[in-house]
Amino acid sequence: MQPHPNVQAVQRALDDAGARDASGAATQVRLLPDAVHTAAAAAEALGVQVGQIANSLIFDADGAPLLVLTSGAHRVDTAGLAASLGLTHLRRATPEFVREHTGQPIGGVAPVGHPTPLRTLVDTALEAYDEVWAAGGVPRAVFPTTYADLLWITAGTAVGVA
Repeated sequence: MQPHPNVQAVQRALDDAGARDASGAATQVRLLPDAVHTAAAAAEALGVQVGQIANSLIFDADGAPLLVLTSGAHRVDTAGLAASLGLTHLRRATPEFVREHTGQPIGGVAPVGHPTPLRTLVDTALEAYDEVWAAGGVPRAVFPTTYADLLWITAGTAVGVA
């Protein structure tokens, strides 16, 4: 059976970027038996700490998409982040806005594999872990990587977001 087109797009982006997991092996998207829509559910399914989950959150930043990869252990301080970025409005995007800009559903948004690159912020709290896990394009797909590779593959900016 062929993987979902979103999973294929994510894997292609990972391969093109030369993404590696914590062991140094090429990063591979894995399919879990069930969908995991929250960081806690993903951590439980993977047997890792919730802080190791890189939540991919799409925000509407003054009308433009902003991808914030945050540790599953905390929430984004939207007011503080908006102020530091000089934004008038920073709010969680609607499911339609998310799908329009990523091609992926909420709960499965990957850091890569979007129709066009997104401005991306990567939570510095993720640096505390040797390995982090991110969504792979659909709610039951995930992949392991490192904080350094997450910055690399997304061309992201390291920022404290909590």
